[in-house]
Amino acid sequence: MVVKTILQAIFILILGAIGAFAFEFFVFPYMISDRNVVVNQTQQVYIQENTALENAVKNAQKSIVAIQKNGVITGSGLIATSDGSIITLNSLAPASGKINIFYNGEALTYQIIKRDAKNNLALLKVDKNNLPTVAFADFDKLLLGQRVFLAGAGFANEGIIRSFDSNIIKTNISEKSIALGSPLFNISGELAGLNYIDPDGKISAISINTIKSFLGL
Repeated sequence: MVVKTILQAIFILILGAIGAFAFEFFVFPYMISDRNVVVNQTQQVYIQENTALENAVKNAQKSIVAIQKNGVITGSGLIATSDGSIITLNSLAPASGKINIFYNGEALTYQIIKRDAKNNLALLKVDKNNLPTVAFADFDKLLLGQRVFLAGAGFANEGIIRSFDSNIIKTNISEKSIALGSPLFNISGELAGLNYIDPDGKISAISINTIKSFLGL
């Protein structure tokens, strides 16, 4: 009887040990691994998106000029071609009154090449070559709710597209008048439009379609 009881106890201990072994090496790692995958994927996507945005803003800033009038920055312009073509709002380059254009703190001489008063666009040419440019976005790939950002002379902001048509892209971004003429980009850093402030105080942009037509592209 004693021997039988001892054998039963040993059997129970062995069975318990086998169960613990199976849980530790098969069930528990699966549970931990599954949790880690979910958390890591979320973190990884979040980090990748933010890194992509930071890099896109950094690259975009290289192709932006500041427009100044009477010693005050009134807006921005975008380098459209490496040989010095600058696109900005027509309202920032009035026929009467002198403006100054700065690139990386350097004052550039310029001439106005073309205007489109209806769409509020102006094309300027500065005396500098080998300038960095950005790619143009595919208008057909724009989506409602898509993340976008604007970059101007020394600032940036981000938001989403709340509505758009072939001429105008409206965002949920609120910004001051210094944002006039700043470019609007998708998250990849491709040009989507040129910004102005709508009556609601939000950023709207002249679409890339209108810009390409203006540039003859």
